[in-house]
This record gives sequence, C-alpha cells and structure tokens, in this order.
Amino acid sequence: MTAQELRQKYLKFFESKGHTIIPSASLIPENDPSVLFTTAGMHPLVPYLMGEQHPGGKRVVNVQKCIRTGDIDDVGDNRHCTFFEMIGNWSFGDYFKKEAIEWSFEFLTDKKNGLGLDPKRLYVTVFKGAEGIPRDEESIAIWKNIFEKAGTKVDVSGEDEIIKNNIKIIPLGAGDNFWIAGATGPCGVNSEMFYDTRPEEGKINGKFSDLVDSGRIIEIWNDVFMEFNKKEDGTIEKLKKHNVDTGMGIERTLAVLNGKENVFETELFKPIFDKIEKLSSKSYKQEAKSFRVIADHIKAATFIISDGVSPLNVGAGYVLRRLIRRAIRYGKQLGIPDRNASQSDAGGEKNFTAEIAKVVVEIYKDYYPELEQNKNRIFEELEKEENKFKKTLISAEKIKNKELQKIYDIIFRATAKEHGLSEKEIDEIKNKAISTEAVPLSASIAFDLETAHGYPSELFFEDLLLKTKNEKLVKESKELLKDKIEKHQELSRTASAGMFKGGLADTSEKTVQYHTVAHLMLAALRHVLGNHVMQKGSNITAERLRFDFSHPDKMTDGQKAEVEKIVNMAIEAHLDVVREEMTLDDARKTNAMGVFDAKYGDKVSVFSIVNDDAIIISREICGGPHVKNTGELGHFKIQKEESSSAGVRRIKAILG
Repeated sequence: MTAQELRQKYLKFFESKGHTIIPSASLIPENDPSVLFTTAGMHPLVPYLMGEQHPGGKRVVNVQKCIRTGDIDDVGDNRHCTFFEMIGNWSFGDYFKKEAIEWSFEFLTDKKNGLGLDPKRLYVTVFKGAEGIPRDEESIAIWKNIFEKAGTKVDVSGEDEIIKNNIKIIPLGAGDNFWIAGATGPCGVNSEMFYDTRPEEGKINGKFSDLVDSGRIIEIWNDVFMEFNKKEDGTIEKLKKHNVDTGMGIERTLAVLNGKENVFETELFKPIFDKIEKLSSKSYKQEAKSFRVIADHIKAATFIISDGVSPLNVGAGYVLRRLIRRAIRYGKQLGIPDRNASQSDAGGEKNFTAEIAKVVVEIYKDYYPELEQNKNRIFEELEKEENKFKKTLISAEKIKNKELQKIYDIIFRATAKEHGLSEKEIDEIKNKAISTEAVPLSASIAFDLETAHGYPSELFFEDLLLKTKNEKLVKESKELLKDKIEKHQELSRTASAGMFKGGLADTSEKTVQYHTVAHLMLAALRHVLGNHVMQKGSNITAERLRFDFSHPDKMTDGQKAEVEKIVNMAIEAHLDVVREEMTLDDARKTNAMGVFDAKYGDKVSVFSIVNDDAIIISREICGGPHVKNTGELGHFKIQKEESSSAGVRRIKAILG
C-alpha cells in the first residue's frame, strides 16, 4: 500500500462514519506559545477540545503534518523521525469508547474498506487504574467482545504483563495508558493497538515491554478518551462532555503494511536515498545513519520553510538552522559537495540541500500542494543557509588547526627525552600529559567546534589522529566528549521544559483578549499602511502580542500612533464580536481575511467586528477563541516595531 492510498483509505473510511474531512494545519501553531511546532494532531484542534464549536461538526478526520524536535540527536537509528504525518479521527462531545474502539478494529482488519490486517496478530493495552481512577473495564469488555466476534478467544494479562496463550489485552499504568498534554487540563485513559511484526517466529510468549523493545510488536494506533480535567491542585474532575482523540502514524503504519523493518525502507524515503546515492557515490547500506539524517532533516526543513519559517538563531528558526546544518555536516562526511564540485565553483564545492529538497517536494506535492506553491522559496532559503554555513566551516577550520597544534605541542613536550630519564619514565610522563591535559582539551575543542560552529566532531577527531598518531588520545577524547554532550542536552531539555510542558494552548482570559485584538490591529495596519499588509505569523502569551506582517518599510511614529488610535476607538465603542459558520467560498465572497489557505476545511468560522454604522472593522476566518465584545479588551499600546525578515515587520504590543 502506498502512503497516498493509506491516507485516502483512512479519510474515506471515517467520512463514511459521519466525519468531516479537514485539511492539515500549519506546522507553526497559531497563538500557542507552549510549543515551537505542531507536534500532534490535537494542537490545531485545542479550541474545539476545550468547548468551541467546530465548523465541521462534532466528528472530524484529518491527516496532520507534525514536527518533533526532542530526539534530533537520535535521528539516524531505525525509528526516530523529525517530520512525520499523523492521521486521526476526532469526536467533540459525540461518540466515545464503544464506537472509537469498534471503528479502530474495523479499519485495521477489514479487507475491503480497511487495511486488512490479521486480527490474530493484534494486541491492545488499556488503563489498569491509578490515582483514584479505576481500571478501564469498559474498554476491556469492548475489546473482548470484538475479538470473540472475530473468532479469537481472548484473555487479560496479570500484573506481570506477560503475553502468553490467549492473552491479547494488557492493562498498563498511567505512564503508558493515561494521556494528558501537560500538568493540567483535559485528560483521560487510552487504549493502544500493537501488531505482531514477526509471526514466523512462533507464538508470542514474553513480557509486553520486552516485546516492544525488541520490535516483535509495534504500536500502530492510539485511542484517547478525554473525560477528565486535571486541576492545578492535582485533583481530577469529570468534564461536562467527553472527547475522542485518536492517532496513527503514516510512516510506521506504512512500514507494517508493507512488511518493512523500519520507516526508512518505505517509499517516503527511498527516492531521497536514491538521490543521496547519486550525489555521494556511496550506498545506503554502507552509510545508513548518514543517509537517514540527511533525508529526515532536509524533509523536515522543506516542510518548515514552506510554512513560513526562515533559518534564525532563535525559536523555530534556530531548530530549522540546526536541521539544515546537521544535514550538511553529514553530507560533508559522505563527500557530497566534493564529489559534485565543478571547477567553476568559486568555493570548490557545490550545494546539495536544495537538490534533495526537490525530491521531497515531488514525493509529497500531490497531498501537500503548498510545497509546489512555495518551492522557489524553499530552495532559495536552503541555498542561502548552505552558503552561510560554508563560511562558518571555513572559520571553524582555522580555529581547529590552531587548536590541533596546541594538543600536538602538549604531547611533543611530554615525549621529548630529558637527560637521565628511561623510556618507561618518558612514557609515564607522556601518558600523564595525555590524560590530564590533552584529553580534556581535545574534548573541549571538539565540543566548542560542534556546538558553537556546527563543525562535525568526527572530522576533528580524524584530523587529531593524523596530527598526533595517538589512538588512545582520540578514544578517550571521544568518550569525554560524549559525556559533555549528554550533560549539555540534559541542561537544554531542562531549560526548555517550560516551553514544552504545556502542550495545550493557553486559553486564559488575557490570551483570548490578545487573540481578538490581533484582528483589530491587522485591520488598522491595512487601513494605515495599505492593503498589501497580510498577517505572516503571530505568537500570543498572557503578557503580550507578537504579530508579523508584510510591509517593506519601518513604520513611522505617526503611523504607529494612528494604528493605536484606530484599535482603541474600536475598543472604546464596545462592539460585538460575531461568529458565523459558512463555506470557504462564501467566506471569501464576504472578503473575509485568511492567513494559511491550506489549513481550512469546507466550512469555516468567520469572526466579524462591525460598528454602529454597519461598517466592517474586521472580518477574518479564524478558529481561535475570542471575546464577546471589544469593550473587554482594555487599552492597546504598541511597545516595539522592528524587522522580522526581508519584507516582513514585527509588532510587539500589550493591553493595559
């Protein structure tokens, strides 16, 4: 089965169950400062999980493009990816456990309308009870009934979590089968489905966790039943309405369906590997890790750039820069630039990242047409970043050569024969100098080159061995560098924990106010600066609004004052904020503003602010929360106006 067939089969199946098909949202979350990227299908749907009415109704289904950056350094093994697609079906206060579980099983096993998987190879987990919430007996009963109807006798595992004989259902603790996005908020038990990938090895007999770690069984679907709300004091209460949130990874499921051992053996990677083989004259089998890193990182970068991000030293732009440069470093190890350099190239090397991005666009453009629409920008950004990084590498080479000489001098001094010393005594002095001076210095140099300049540590260690001819020095330096990197990563994760702990967008009163005032500010900017002004992105916290918009010039003090005046007049007029549902075509006919066309479904929410003379102040397509009346907003003040990128300005504003 191809990826496109899998997407369409899933969407069509759930459309037949009354779900509205909605498109993927942008990888850059709107008004959610808790994450840099859309990391799961639930992020764009947070307002509806929190009670907003979705234009598509109470049942929706989608394929969502996602980025997860916590495991960048692990990419290269057989399972970690930065970019992936998640397909899911959603219920906002409609159906619950019975329907969700039954449809999951039906889609997985039905030979005509589903995936046709063998039900005998399916295993499921459920919540075993904790923190005052009992074992999920309802899901257990539903699964038992389903398996028995399919002709399979089924038992439930005990506390030992051992799968043997007829055991198909494994109750697990909160760490595995209770879902919550952050410390507080909507949450609930979940049921995960696993598939036996190697039935030829005989009947399964072993502990669940060991079977997962060995790859004998692999997770292919997760049904989350959100029926609780966890409060700040740690107590859990029932929600007024329950939701269903499900997820299935395209890449992983595609591998299972086609009998592949990992996601990198699927059609979503093979054309990229073919291109890398052509560029490098190396084979994937010989250099699997390097091929995987380059393919994954350029794929992720292609999608991130398409959704409006440029390489920067902060935020999402920093992650993008790191992905591109890490791919270039691995390309350098494969010898890609050198093998493709022409004599006319000023730097002796030819860029390659855009060449790989072209393959990515070809793979995905039919389902994500924005890639084709934005391809020129994607290729230009990659070219610019690759050129910048080349300059960085040149300066890093100079630093490296200087530092290599320092290390050599340490060893040379230690090995210089002094009067009256034996060979053994000289070796002792040499080894002491290596362990106490040369190794710490080598590891520190390698660390600084890699973290500050993006220079590959492996290249440094190759040159260190050539310079010193000392394998012991290189081996011990590598071990110390590994420790330093692990500590650095731990500190980075700790420092960024505040950004990622939330998961759900902040729906506090203040952020809702800022969301609404952003609409007023955009209308005011278009009135003052011209209709060329379009929203290019926003970031909202409880403290401020950050808003990016298209405009070539710095705003004058007079223009900023005029924008403030228009917004505050609308606030002081106490105008109603009216929400209407309509088709996308009808919304466009009303001249409603929209930001990212690709994220809209057939039906959309349009928020209008109209004055007493029936003059439209603002009308935008939007899915976020808003105040009911502009009088709730307070006083609007622009704190700062600055450049964000070429042709894009940024305003930071507050409400007093």
